[in-house]
Amino acid sequence: MRDFLNITKALADESRVRVLMFLRGGELCVCQIIEMLGLAPSTVSKHMAILVQAGLVERRKNGKWHYYRLSGEEASVLVQDAMKWAQAALVKSPVVSEDAKRLKAVMKKDIKALCTRYKPNLCG
Repeated sequence: MRDFLNITKALADESRVRVLMFLRGGELCVCQIIEMLGLAPSTVSKHMAILVQAGLVERRKNGKWHYYRLSGEEASVLVQDAMKWAQAALVKSPVVSEDAKRLKAVMKKDIKALCTRYKPNLCG
């Protein structure tokens, strides 16, 4: 029951669902996620903690750099089914389409320059 509730809590927020859609393309630095959402670093960190707690996202730290990716094949069936459902439900979403375009632009930015705009303890 707890796993189900953590997943539904994570999916009950637009910013968190948008992050899940960003991560379909692969791992992102937290600064890239902050840039995409346009939210304060502390707010993004809270959202990411909820996604990690739900098992939808995995976090890795490399020095001061924090990276996030979708949970892999080792994720529970509940997590995998939730992700399939969310992706299928949002396949034609204008917000997701617009975010995909913006993400391409963010990915072209120098990550070190991007991260200097945010708290230094979040990334390089």
